[in-house]
Amino acid sequence: MFFALAPLVIAGGCAKEGQIDPSGGITAMRSACPEVGVPAGTGDITLFNPKDSRLASAIDVTATITNVRAACNDSGDQVVSQVTFDIEARRSDTSAARDVTFPYFITVVRGGTAVTAKRVAQASVHFAAGQARAQVSAQGSSVIARSAATLPQDVRDKITQKRKAGDENAAVDPLSDPAVRSAVARATFETLVGFQLTSDQLKYNLTR
Repeated sequence: MFFALAPLVIAGGCAKEGQIDPSGGITAMRSACPEVGVPAGTGDITLFNPKDSRLASAIDVTATITNVRAACNDSGDQVVSQVTFDIEARRSDTSAARDVTFPYFITVVRGGTAVTAKRVAQASVHFAAGQARAQVSAQGSSVIARSAATLPQDVRDKITQKRKAGDENAAVDPLSDPAVRSAVARATFETLVGFQLTSDQLKYNLTR
């Protein structure tokens, strides 16, 4: 699976994260690779038997997304991020062998709120007879167009402008400028993975 999205790089050169610049201030580095994470409320799923019950005694299978990892290649015009993760499942009835399929999504979010792409896939966990726990690995990928996240030069200049103590704008955060903040948001992306839950399943996760 793939998504077209774009990264943001503000600073370059040999500076390191948290490094104090000789002219004052601290250098902040941003990677071309998108941040990867699990949205709140979507990292686990609970299946009931019977399905309409929400009693603890009716819990059939539970599963959790864990070990989310990203391997990113940002050496070219296209930034490719391979996302892998594990699904760890547990069941109540271990009497017979069983396969359980879990739907999951990988989505790309721009500026923290706008979903720009989404793909739903499935992963199946196999329980052997007598086995209460099982695990399966799953993956997805995103392809990032570097050019789409290139900040306009005037915005880059405002962010990286050197400021000296005593200058009128020395204590002014460039991100306090709505135009700069908006430009940075448009160039900031996340790749998120989670279970594709029904509305009832999501409600259960958020209110239990």
